[in-house]
Amino acid sequence: MAAKKTKPKTSAASKALAPKAKPGKVAKPALKRAAPAKAAAPKVAKAAPAKGADGPRVAEGSKAPAFSLPDDAGVVLSSASLAGKPYVLYFYPKDDTPGCTKEACDFRDNLRAFNTQKLRVIGVSPDDPTRHTKFKEKYGLTFTLLSDTDKKLANAYGVWVEKQNYGRTYMGVERSTFLIDASGKVQKAWHRVRVPGHVADVLASV
Repeated sequence: MAAKKTKPKTSAASKALAPKAKPGKVAKPALKRAAPAKAAAPKVAKAAPAKGADGPRVAEGSKAPAFSLPDDAGVVLSSASLAGKPYVLYFYPKDDTPGCTKEACDFRDNLRAFNTQKLRVIGVSPDDPTRHTKFKEKYGLTFTLLSDTDKKLANAYGVWVEKQNYGRTYMGVERSTFLIDASGKVQKAWHRVRVPGHVADVLASV
């Protein structure tokens, strides 16, 4: 009978000397690439509105813009009819408001001094003739008030501007006064008028 083959027994010492199998490399999880940041859209600065739709303010020494507007009685007054005569043209925001009322009353109280200088006083605002009539009657105003309801004259003089009040932005009349001489030129201009003392300043310049 053939002898059975037996597997050689491995001793504990030989197991200890046997090289240990290296553990397989564990694949690291792939890191997700962050999506490229979107470029911020450039901010476009808003263009500042012009001082009046028809251009900048009227400068001293320049020809006064022509006009033809209804007064408080509905009668049309034109710059052509004033040719050869000096006059004061003052722009104000609104009838029967505190600042505008004070300014109108100051012109009223000094009207004799203007008449002595042969200067006609004319007020202009976007109010209609009916409101002008009520305003004049309420405060006894005896000079002409013109209705510039479409703001054409205010734009021509560059006084229809963007204004701000308590964080609110709106378009309105910049309180301004112009002294027009007999030749039809702007002799003196006052912008952003402060009512107290203004009428006295106008008289002093005459």
